[in-house]
Amino acid sequence: MTLEAHKETLEFKAEVSQVLDLVIRSLYSNKEIFLRELVSNASDAAEKLRFEALSDDGLYEGDTELRIQITVDPEAKTLTVSDNGIGLSRQEVTETIGSIASSGTRRFIENLTGDQAEDSKLIGQFGVGFYSSFIVADRVTLVSRRAGLGAEHGVRWESDGRGSYTLATVEKAARGTDVILHIKEDEKDFLESWRLRSIIGKFSDHLALPVQMPKEYYGEEAEQKKDEPQEFEQVNRGTALWMRNKSEISEEEYHDFYKHVSHDFQPPLAYAHNRVEGTNEYTALLFLPKKAPWDLWDRDQKHGVKLYVRRVFIMDEADKLMPHYLRFVKGVVDSDDLPLNVSREILQHNRKIDTIRQANTKRLLGLLETMAKDEPERYGEFWDEFGRVLKEGPAEDFPNRERIAGLLRFATSHTDSDTQRESLDGYIERMKEGQDKIYYITADSPAAARHSPHLEVFRKKGVEVLLMSDRVDEWLTSHLTEYKGKQLQSVAKGELDMGELADKEEKAAKEKAAAEHGDLLARIKKTLGERVEDVRASTRLVDSPACLVVGEHDMSANLARVLKAVGQNAPETKPILEINLTHPLVRRLESEADQGRFDDFVLVLLDQAQLAEGGQLDDPAAFVGRLNKLILNMMMAGG
Repeated sequence: MTLEAHKETLEFKAEVSQVLDLVIRSLYSNKEIFLRELVSNASDAAEKLRFEALSDDGLYEGDTELRIQITVDPEAKTLTVSDNGIGLSRQEVTETIGSIASSGTRRFIENLTGDQAEDSKLIGQFGVGFYSSFIVADRVTLVSRRAGLGAEHGVRWESDGRGSYTLATVEKAARGTDVILHIKEDEKDFLESWRLRSIIGKFSDHLALPVQMPKEYYGEEAEQKKDEPQEFEQVNRGTALWMRNKSEISEEEYHDFYKHVSHDFQPPLAYAHNRVEGTNEYTALLFLPKKAPWDLWDRDQKHGVKLYVRRVFIMDEADKLMPHYLRFVKGVVDSDDLPLNVSREILQHNRKIDTIRQANTKRLLGLLETMAKDEPERYGEFWDEFGRVLKEGPAEDFPNRERIAGLLRFATSHTDSDTQRESLDGYIERMKEGQDKIYYITADSPAAARHSPHLEVFRKKGVEVLLMSDRVDEWLTSHLTEYKGKQLQSVAKGELDMGELADKEEKAAKEKAAAEHGDLLARIKKTLGERVEDVRASTRLVDSPACLVVGEHDMSANLARVLKAVGQNAPETKPILEINLTHPLVRRLESEADQGRFDDFVLVLLDQAQLAEGGQLDDPAAFVGRLNKLILNMMMAGG
């Protein structure tokens, strides 16, 4: 008996309608992808049942043979993908199918570029692959029942993808989900058995779960079998790809498996497949994506490595199998030694997991090192997508800090490009004779770093400076203080000590000038009062009249700006104003008798120094007013 007592028609959310509209207008460039998405969803449902049944085998309801079945009805023009996995309750259908990955839908919309080929690559990543069905179907019906619930708790969802859907309570004897596609008139080739078998072989051959279709008989045998119950046969290989010998797996199979586990539409950039034997036996198949996932910087973003134990799926996005700075890695780890009822709590305190994690980390770093050495252009592609994440590594992974540092790339003052391609090893090879430090500057933009007045003396002497403008660079430099025995030194902190690179005569001349112009420095300090920690003669400046620096152990101005931008409090640190005593403006300032005009000049110098390093003024209007007044006075004096 069908239960229609609880039936309702509901409208899709506005952003869901946008996604549907895009999908129905053939956002997928390859229409047959819909079957891969549905089979993948069915596989996930079976794996979730297998995991939940570890603690409650009653969920199997007497049927332990998990499978996916695909059938067609040419007369009704329907294609059905069925599984006997975990199934969905009415509430789960409302939350997941009715709202399409509610956590990611809005972000999906925000990430659309308008380029159909590019946008099509986003769908699987945002959990909206189910709706690819509407490319080939003008109506989709989903009938499901969650394992463990009675037959009367079945649910039927149906929609034509045009703004609304119906939801009804129905009776469903078997657990699991049936997705019924009412195929469009011009897509009838998807009702052909040979076409479906070809697609399954292409996209789902690697699934450990059997994908079945009705057996086909021909001629006399078909006549004999027509009144017998329908028989099914497995049409995929049905063995876990990661357990097969590497020599038996083609590049295309690796790529297809990656697309399955990642929901990506592009092949991976690289992969590593290893079987480890001994006291801790496991297999790892890990992939580096070509493009960064949409949620790479999401605080709640999960890792992309699945955990299996003896081919039984245990956990999706197991965050203990990979360090956080390698969170973009996708793949599977299958252990022979962990207990089948492993939980997150056990994972957090398991030495075998720690061993797997350490080995996976070293394997991935080795893969990146080989790529960086042998294929620098390809490594450049990786760096452009994931470099900022890798910069988190030295702070998080002390044992591998040196190896990670060797993989980092930066823009430098020796090139005109802001592209980050220079390594620390390359920097060390180019160091000047007598140079014992790796110099760097942090700023909030590439332009601010490249044009900072702090670089002037370094340019004059031909000394290379690393230009850092990523937010994470402040975090990096606070933990990576040296590399291969060379100290990393900010050019905007403390007294500038260039060691043997310093010109002794030039230094002596500046010290003499500082002594001779002590009265000017004191006068400037008096004007600025509590605004600065000190005023001193600069050894950094060549062309600019002034710059701001902080103490050797103080927080940099850029880090303070970063913290404020993310809503955190930054300790108040008074800067030191350094004055270029040879600059014409400063010389003019020294002869200024009018105290009011002198004060205006000094405050303008302070504000200019703050602007030059990318800072924001506390009172922009006051700065403009003082500047206008000085310009007007100069024009009147000139007139």
